[in-house]
Amino acid sequence: MSLRSFFPGKRKHNRWENRKMYSTYNGTLKTHLTDIVSTNVGINKHLKKGQLDIARYVFDKMPKRTVVSWNTMISGYSKWGKFNESLSLVSIMHGSYVKLNETTFSTVLSVCAQLKCLINGKQIHGLVLKSGYESFEFVGSSLLYFYANCFEIEEAKRVFEELREENGLLWSVMLVGYVQCNMMSDAFDLFMRMPRRDVVVWTKLISGYVKSEDRCEKALELFRWMIESGEVMPDEFTFDAVVRGCGRLGVLHEGRVAHGMLIKCGYEFDHLIGGALIEFYCSCEHINEAKRVYDRVANPGLDALSSIISGLILMGRIEDAELIFNRLTKANSVLYNLMIKGYAVEGRFEDSKRLFEKNPHRTIISSNTMISVYSRNGEIDKALKLFEETKEERNPVTWNSMMSGYIQNDLHEEALELYMTMCRLAIERTRSTFSVLFHACSCLGSLQQGQLLHAHLIKTPFESNVYVGTSLIDMYSKCGNIAEAQASFSCISLPNVAAWTALINGYAHHGLGSDAIILFERMIEQGVVPNAATFVGILSACGHAGLVNEGMKFFQSMEKCYGVTPTIEHYTCVVDLLGRSGQIKEAEEFINEMPIQADEVVWGALLGACWFWKNMEEGERVAKKIFGFDPKPVSAYVTLSNIYAILGKWGKKMHMRERLKGLEMKKNPGCSWIELSSEVYVFSVEDRKYPNCNVMYDTLEHLTANLKSTVLFDRDTLSM
Repeated sequence: MSLRSFFPGKRKHNRWENRKMYSTYNGTLKTHLTDIVSTNVGINKHLKKGQLDIARYVFDKMPKRTVVSWNTMISGYSKWGKFNESLSLVSIMHGSYVKLNETTFSTVLSVCAQLKCLINGKQIHGLVLKSGYESFEFVGSSLLYFYANCFEIEEAKRVFEELREENGLLWSVMLVGYVQCNMMSDAFDLFMRMPRRDVVVWTKLISGYVKSEDRCEKALELFRWMIESGEVMPDEFTFDAVVRGCGRLGVLHEGRVAHGMLIKCGYEFDHLIGGALIEFYCSCEHINEAKRVYDRVANPGLDALSSIISGLILMGRIEDAELIFNRLTKANSVLYNLMIKGYAVEGRFEDSKRLFEKNPHRTIISSNTMISVYSRNGEIDKALKLFEETKEERNPVTWNSMMSGYIQNDLHEEALELYMTMCRLAIERTRSTFSVLFHACSCLGSLQQGQLLHAHLIKTPFESNVYVGTSLIDMYSKCGNIAEAQASFSCISLPNVAAWTALINGYAHHGLGSDAIILFERMIEQGVVPNAATFVGILSACGHAGLVNEGMKFFQSMEKCYGVTPTIEHYTCVVDLLGRSGQIKEAEEFINEMPIQADEVVWGALLGACWFWKNMEEGERVAKKIFGFDPKPVSAYVTLSNIYAILGKWGKKMHMRERLKGLEMKKNPGCSWIELSSEVYVFSVEDRKYPNCNVMYDTLEHLTANLKSTVLFDRDTLSM
């Protein structure tokens, strides 16, 4: 099959009806060589200015063209991203029996690489072989680049092995191909065999490791070797990759060393480096240093601005972020969205709305952000209205934002209904879709809905995803199926600390303290470092299982072994741990010795222990502490009155109840629920809202009567 059959045919250029603007080229063009050269120069000037139509008109009017004329036009199209036009012109050139030369082949192979057009590229390869140009350096390099860019790595290797002896450029191009295909082991092996390694090769390999999953340490090792060997000096691109790698790893010391080196090399004020340094310091939560770098960079680029503003917002410094944003002469949609979200995080919802209305670059991303803002502020109707307004441009994030908004506003059933609509319309589901909906099932306590959703998940590539898996573990744990939670954990390809913590919390929820401890030890063996949330889970598990000694060991190891500073949550867990085991005095002493101020939650945990162990004297003293924090401590009044009731102090109980009535507040009643046919039914004391409630209460009385008669029968049997 001919090359012409794959390439578009010659186009007819009838666009230029008004010929007056091209009067310079009117008349018969001379065919003399000097005229052709001057015309080629003119075409090239038009191409440099982006005047592609004028250049093409002049080209089409040439009575005679050289191969340079064709190459100039083909290359011009390519440089301006008009790849299809470039290929079309090559087809016309070939059909006109003009011989393609080294420049033509190099350009058209690069075009095929950009388009990832394998069929056309292979046909060009055939022409290269027929013409004997494969041994030319730039043609061989372009051929190898084409195959690598199309991820045809075996074909690329074949070209490399055939031509590498006579083409030194192929070594670096082959290494780039391996890196692009994330074949880092092959890239490193090739790197070690290279006869000559320049800074570009070192940098490409280092940046490849930085971008690879969990290979940043290797990038830093390679950088240290580069410096120690003295083979080449790093350039701004090397430092950019290294600094970003330090940011991903969160290694402050190594990043500062790289910062010092790049200052010595004179790259401190480079735009690329400035953005990387700001991002690095923000990742390490050293926002002041990030701000200092930002202040030194003249006219910082978008990446630097985004990094510093998002970093300031993350650290709760919205005013500083606002100051930078307001000083900008112009801002794009990314910066607007960052500030809109930042205002919302700080509870400044009116500022979010104002900025959204003011945003001249509003996109679907802006609408998605605003849906989340409205939802966070409880304005679910406005969020839904905006969701409906985006009907023509919605993407999966829009749907996820709306479902998440429903869940934030306790409208879990509506979130599940929206998901069903999403399925009917065949909207693409993402990992966030499932994470959000499993959380809805957790809140509803709906195991059946969760299982149905899990069946949908299995048909997608997200079952082994760590984020989805973590929410699945949480859902099964909270819905009472710890075995499925364990199975879900096993499906995660690379569980992170959040996934381990979710299962530890599940064990805690089910009172499986020993299993939680074993899991914690396994996590440490796997090299996963526990965080603050992990210790809340393991301390809670020890508390529910009565493992006091083990729990205290974990608490004492937090800061000493893992660098995690205890927060009020951890202290509350320890008080609960001691209180549940009956060590009331020890729990109170622990509170008094805490390095941070105890709040009503900490004292509330101790009051709960006083109720469990019927310790009225201690309970009264603890309740007074709580009264000092909260003017209307409903739960404290209820717990203290329950202590009086269980000890038969009815006068004190009635007095407590009267004080509670005086507050004009009451505790929400406890409830139970059951799930039938994917619907959850919730019951509380004296609940009469269900149609068949009379039948249910009659059945309950019948069961209670039978239970009492069985107890009496057992007592009579024992006394005989």
